[in-house]
Amino acid sequence: MYIPFNKAPIVDTTISYISKALGDRQAGDGIFTAQCSSWMESRFDVSGVLLTTSGSHALDMSAYLCEIQPGDEVIMASYTFSSTANAFAGRGAKIVFVDIRPDTMNIDESLIEEAVTDRTKVIVPMHYAGVSCEMDMITDIAQRHELIVVEDAAQGVMSTYKGRSLGTIGDFGCYSFHETKNYSMGEGGALLIRDPSVIQKAEIIREKGTNRSRFFRGEIDKYSWVDWGSSYLPSEMNAAYLWSQLEVADEINLIRLARWQQYYEALKPLEYNGLIELPHIPEDCVHNAHMFYIKVVNESVQSGLITHLKQMGIAAVFHYVPLHSSEAGRRLGRFHGEDRFTTIESSRLIRLPMFYSLTSQNVQEIVASIYGYFQN
Repeated sequence: MYIPFNKAPIVDTTISYISKALGDRQAGDGIFTAQCSSWMESRFDVSGVLLTTSGSHALDMSAYLCEIQPGDEVIMASYTFSSTANAFAGRGAKIVFVDIRPDTMNIDESLIEEAVTDRTKVIVPMHYAGVSCEMDMITDIAQRHELIVVEDAAQGVMSTYKGRSLGTIGDFGCYSFHETKNYSMGEGGALLIRDPSVIQKAEIIREKGTNRSRFFRGEIDKYSWVDWGSSYLPSEMNAAYLWSQLEVADEINLIRLARWQQYYEALKPLEYNGLIELPHIPEDCVHNAHMFYIKVVNESVQSGLITHLKQMGIAAVFHYVPLHSSEAGRRLGRFHGEDRFTTIESSRLIRLPMFYSLTSQNVQEIVASIYGYFQN
């Protein structure tokens, strides 16, 4: 038996759509790119969606659209991926880390306002495991201090907060379609834009600083270099891969949710006996089963259980090393306030296998192996 941590999703139409993209000989911005963007604009009720080459590049574009300058400060949780910080640090911003909530592993919204200074420009809530941050308080703080909100919704496609899709609540939202995400284009992402007046500038950034998008829509007779930009437009083959999944997005979502719930119900007795903690979903949040994690009592048990599962042929993994404790984090950022939960909670967390083709039998085997560890 071997159960990997992740398998990228493949559905019935995936190969034929990629073949069609090859046959159309369209490098990028073809029919599949248009279908993906239109589907997300309609499904998530947002003004504009631009597919990108990665979730990291969506964040990079948002930092440019926020007009980040050297010396600006950007507030985020330390418990996130490096891309969340890189996008803003790369433009000279100082990253200000605040502590997390232990129940959701998201940024503690009650600590954000005290970290705001006259240099603060952006708040970046990252929705861990597809469970929303407390966006009402975050957007209220942003409005009162005239700050921009960039949602790192890399893990949040198909999740909602009070009925609103993650990635559409802030000024900008960033999705990832990496191979480890619920919906994949291998490497890819999307930038969601709330203000329609910003879309044209974002198109220019994505198309190497040119107004090429307007040219292909027939709005101008030739295109030229008009601003800074880079090559953030994904291949049409990647878009075809993603479109095959978006067509059956609800089916994929329901299957993942079923596996998530199976884990939850089966592991409840271990939580009842104080051996593990299960994920918490706040009342206002609808999650997307992006991941299933458990928290054990300490780092020693974390290491022991991961090793045990590996010996049983099951790939379970820890997650982020908090950014503020890393070499780059110490150099490019600072932690505001006390690290009560970020470090200790991250050292207890284990992610279990979760992917579209994971079977009910697989989950049973994983659960049995976890019980076996604690029985021993």
